Amino acid sequence: MTYDVARIRSHFPALAAAPGTGAAHFDGPGGSQTPDVVAQAVYDTLTSPLANRGSATPAERNAEAAVVAGRQAMADLLAGDPAGVVFGRSMTQLTMDLARALSAQWEPGDEVLLSRLDHDANVRPWVIAAGRVGAEVRWIDVDPATGELGPVEVTGRTRLVALTGASNLIGTRPDLPAVAALAHEAGALFYVDGVHLTAHAGVDVAGLGADLFACSPYKFFGPHCGVVHGRPELLEQIHPDKLLPSSDAVPERFELGTLPYELLAGTTAAVDFLADLVPGEGTRRERLVASFAALEQHEDRLRERVEQGLLDLGATVWSRAARRTPTLLATWKGRDPQQIRARLAEHGVNAPAGTFYAYEPARRLGLEATGGLRIGLAPYTSEEDVDRLLTGLADALAGRPA
Repeated sequence: MTYDVARIRSHFPALAAAPGTGAAHFDGPGGSQTPDVVAQAVYDTLTSPLANRGSATPAERNAEAAVVAGRQAMADLLAGDPAGVVFGRSMTQLTMDLARALSAQWEPGDEVLLSRLDHDANVRPWVIAAGRVGAEVRWIDVDPATGELGPVEVTGRTRLVALTGASNLIGTRPDLPAVAALAHEAGALFYVDGVHLTAHAGVDVAGLGADLFACSPYKFFGPHCGVVHGRPELLEQIHPDKLLPSSDAVPERFELGTLPYELLAGTTAAVDFLADLVPGEGTRRERLVASFAALEQHEDRLRERVEQGLLDLGATVWSRAARRTPTLLATWKGRDPQQIRARLAEHGVNAPAGTFYAYEPARRLGLEATGGLRIGLAPYTSEEDVDRLLTGLADALAGRPA
């Protein structure tokens, strides 16, 4: 089945402006645009009878159905278990909560292994937690010349390895199964930040070796919330702070307060939309696998065109790993990325500049002061968008007006 980007774009009100107007969006790594079916699901949930979860009234049943459907949708997306799907306000909040709960079992002399490739949401929670209990933090380096992850050294004292599935700054995709094998051989847990990865590639949490896998639906067409998938038997062993009357069942024990039912309904709609990027037959999981395979081909083809265009315009492209997402970080010697970003905006191109909370990789690349221009492709990116980007960049760099 052909990847029909025009059909996909037709579902995004933000992209519905006439050709040549509106914006070409290359800001997806910070949050995707939202399709109409997701907004409708949120609206329908909020305007239907709604109450706390239960089975006695339609309002209670609607709430229960939103939770059950949301867990199943995320389980299908991640090839996981709905009993292991935890919803929260954000990936950062969930990671902070889990770091606090897991570190209650750590002791002085234990180790936590982190990477210089990661967004700070998968760094600082573990640094803070380790510091509170006297555990040692060790680092996996990143090679600035290639963007590749450095050697991973796990010891018998390592309690947890935390690693990104894909860098939100330069797109590098580490070999997660290989790192998982090292972690598990040492008896350590493997925590994967899948926020950037999940928007661009099919995920199988067991195949990746992730004991805990975190992601954010708003990066893949959904509403603003966070999700962590954990093996249910592992979640049973973790005891977070909670209110006394609240459920101690898994996964509810990790979800503080009443869940946002409308956001869960929107998440379900987003997963259904992803499964229909390339219409086909089969279960939702099977359709997701097929859609992501087609999506990767679409995005990689456009990425190659953008990358060559950047090089032709004299850019230093920091996204160099052999395996990466369609996310490119570019700089130009002597040029302020923020000024380039502003000039692009005048040309109707949204491509942000900065370090994007990727503090460790930006510092390792020597870009902590200014960062770079980040160009992120998405399922709705078209050839015309790429035309506007490259034309806008050429004009911006040459000082030509919009």
